[in-house]
Amino acid sequence: MQNPHDDAAQGEVLVLLPTYNERATLPGTVAGLLHHLPAAHLLIIDDGSPDGTGRLADELAADPRVNVHHRSGKLGLGTAYSWGFQAAQDRGYRYVVEMDSDGSHLPAELPALLAAAEAGAGLVIGARWVPGGRIVNWPWYRRWISRTGTSVARIALRSSLRDLTSGFRVLDTRWVQRLELGALDSQGYAFQVETAWSLERLGCPITEVPITFVERTEGHSKMSVGIVWEALGGVLRWGWRLRFPHRDR
Repeated sequence: MQNPHDDAAQGEVLVLLPTYNERATLPGTVAGLLHHLPAAHLLIIDDGSPDGTGRLADELAADPRVNVHHRSGKLGLGTAYSWGFQAAQDRGYRYVVEMDSDGSHLPAELPALLAAAEAGAGLVIGARWVPGGRIVNWPWYRRWISRTGTSVARIALRSSLRDLTSGFRVLDTRWVQRLELGALDSQGYAFQVETAWSLERLGCPITEVPITFVERTEGHSKMSVGIVWEALGGVLRWGWRLRFPHRDR
């Protein structure tokens, strides 16, 4: 029986790995991806990491399945993904993957997300807050922040999605083409909410697949008060536009 994730299917997949100071975690993530999806291509987008992540990425690119794009500084997760989305379209990939490079997202779970995309979903979200999803090694307050933020976003945006903030995703580039990437507001983690909500409003078929999210064991989290405020401000702004479009300036 033929593997549904054969070389032909995987050759249509581009995995985006934005990095900033991920020298300790990047090699393991890359190795896991190349093992579980041997015909997929990886694109590391490094924001001028001062710890040498960019130089390490260049070494990993000795494998022809790995490419690196160097940016001049810390320009934000959202802009990295916007650039990667455009690159995926320009290079003719069918599927583009969003994934953390810090070990939080398990490469072994990516084939299940791709299977849902191949079954017809335009957006597949690796979800923590659905039956079967779980989080490993998060303290209670991180769980509370994530659950509360997701609930606020769902209510404000009238969304039916259970994990709007998850960063583990597969997108069909035919639906990415329908997004106005230049019109998106977000530069940081709020990009995840904005793109999922925008696709939901466009009528994109969306599937949420349960995943196990593992708290990083090396390096430092990029989450900050500023990132939280950007996300909250964006959600409230989009919710206002949704309810009062004629008042939006």
